Amino acid sequence: MTRFAPLPAGLPATVPFVGPETLERQRGASFAARLGANESAFGPSPLAARAMREAVGQVWKYGDAPSHDLTTALAAHHGIGSANLLVGEGIDGLLGNLVRLMVAPGDAVVTSDGAYPTFNYHVTGFGGALHKVPYRNAAEDPEALVDRARQVGARLVYLANPDNPMGSWHKAPVIEAMLDRLPDDSLLVLDEAYVEFAPADAVPRISADDPRVIRMRTFSKAYGLAGARIGYAIGASDLIAGFDRIRNHFGVNRIAQAGALAALADQGWLAHVVAEVAAARDRIAHIGAVSGLTALPSATNFVALDTGRDGSFARALVAGLEAEGVFIRMPGVAPLDRCIRISCGTVTELDVLEDALPRALDRLSSA
Repeated sequence: MTRFAPLPAGLPATVPFVGPETLERQRGASFAARLGANESAFGPSPLAARAMREAVGQVWKYGDAPSHDLTTALAAHHGIGSANLLVGEGIDGLLGNLVRLMVAPGDAVVTSDGAYPTFNYHVTGFGGALHKVPYRNAAEDPEALVDRARQVGARLVYLANPDNPMGSWHKAPVIEAMLDRLPDDSLLVLDEAYVEFAPADAVPRISADDPRVIRMRTFSKAYGLAGARIGYAIGASDLIAGFDRIRNHFGVNRIAQAGALAALADQGWLAHVVAEVAAARDRIAHIGAVSGLTALPSATNFVALDTGRDGSFARALVAGLEAEGVFIRMPGVAPLDRCIRISCGTVTELDVLEDALPRALDRLSSA
């Protein structure tokens, strides 16, 4: 048998998320409504799609290692220096490199119990010691995160704003105050994957050179480029430069760079998608309410519906909807797991959900 290194040898052979394609192969049929992965069912900008098609002929070349054109455009978009910005293989890839860069075996890392699990995989994979605090009122608890960081001397503190899986958010002053209370040697990892959907008062005013925080953003959600695997980090220039010591320099492919650059330039399409998502959130809330489920407030491209029951019931409902051809997900930790999570989809997909949800609930009630 192949001998693994000691650290991975002690880890379970699991993945954070089972993808819809895997589920489709298992069930032997495609989903009629793909509403579980928080992708953009509204697709990328047509300009981005065209740019990627045009880039295909150049795919024999490696991508530009520093993603210069995209980095320059993003820096101008945010009004910051290029030295404060790094393009990477989506937030997942950036998180992995950040943990590798900052966390030595045994170093403490603080997160919320039930927050984005891929971050946890990176921490355990590089030997960090995870410390978790519970959610409060279906939202991450900044005060508890800072308190735990001070107790354990955390190297990294993870917070998503807006949050996945609950869709909740904190206003900017809460995040800004959090920085003032962090231990001197702690770095706040502020995951802003859903920031384009958030209200303006949820976006903190933080200098790109602030050494206390690194912000992660992505083209996977509002920009509709999840399959291209491209995102970026904003942080102090010395921290950003540190990634060059360990990152995969040619990990961002040429087609993704072209698509992201064109998507960034098409802010009209972004506004269109944000409006479509807002309408879909309202409809999901209505569909849930008709069936007795309560929608939690959301600043993302998904809605958490509270079943009013427990995790066992919610898991059975997820399975029931899967049998109806509807792919959704749910939080994995109690008491959050009383909810199901439904991504914003097209009118056609939400029509399928509207028909399927009552049937799935009826079967559960009669079981």
